[in-house]
Amino acid sequence: MSNIKLFLTDVDGTLTDGGMYYTASGDVMKKFNARDGMGLQLLQRAGVRVGIVTSENTPIVSTRAAKLGLDYLVQGSRDGGKLTAALDICGELGIGIDEVAYIGDDVNCAALLAAAGVRACPADAVPEVKGIPGMRVMTLRGGEGCVREFINQLLEE
Repeated sequence: MSNIKLFLTDVDGTLTDGGMYYTASGDVMKKFNARDGMGLQLLQRAGVRVGIVTSENTPIVSTRAAKLGLDYLVQGSRDGGKLTAALDICGELGIGIDEVAYIGDDVNCAALLAAAGVRACPADAVPEVKGIPGMRVMTLRGGEGCVREFINQLLEE
């Protein structure tokens, strides 16, 4: 798995299909893929710290992160905040950004994707993300197991 010490993922469009589901009463729902969750836990068992860095700030994501027992959850990271959040975690762990693997799908992920040591995106990521040098484009779409696909690649290396 090379030198990866920290694995971070985006949520909307990566761990989920990017859909925003609203009920008539205003409740919001997101659909997560259980295989992605198992992948994150497999990385933890392999000694890699795992976390979510997202622009959104919702109790749904807090609940999912807690259920999986993730090491880090940073919500509300907008306007370059995802890279800043990752660098803060790196500082806490005493590692470099080159020891981070990150998967994200949209322009708000681009700065962190470009900086990460290993980067990936779902098959349905925006063209600006797919075009980042060194990008691994998964065969699966957001919410359909693309995070697990990336994790499997890392574990096989």
